[in-house]
Amino acid sequence: MIHALQMLALLAFPVLVIVGGMKDLTSYTIPNWIPLALMAAFPLAAIAQGLSLPLIGLQLAVGVAALFAGMAMFALRWIGGGDAKLFAAAGLWLGWPSALTFAAVTAVAGGALAVSLLGLRSARLRPFMPSGPGWFVRLAEPGENVPYGVAIAVGALVAFPTCLLMTGH
Repeated sequence: MIHALQMLALLAFPVLVIVGGMKDLTSYTIPNWIPLALMAAFPLAAIAQGLSLPLIGLQLAVGVAALFAGMAMFALRWIGGGDAKLFAAAGLWLGWPSALTFAAVTAVAGGALAVSLLGLRSARLRPFMPSGPGWFVRLAEPGENVPYGVAIAVGALVAFPTCLLMTGH
């Protein structure tokens, strides 16, 4: 029974970051309930995994640092507010040193996403764009924003297996 509860607590992270990335992809918004749910589930996962108070404190410090980094990126208009909140909540879960992998993979995935969208939005491809769901048409619209929550989700999922919650050390 304990093992099942531990797995449920840990499952919250990938499920919520995937939902956040998909929501951003389809609506260019990440609802506040997603980072809030991540923050609320973190203590449960930390306790279920037996993290010590000093390690939980380190996780919190990384989350705060990620919040400040997200706020800076938002202020520079590189990402949206929902992206900044998702980035911070993921940083809380991933902690040190997995946050380095998270930040690096998120940056690379964000660059790849931006380049892909530039191609999709190019004058050469626009005539071949099929009509489809409204979110896809908007995604292909020149000048539209980049749903950076997708890159954050990719970075978070790549870094998650190496974080303290998963490895225990």
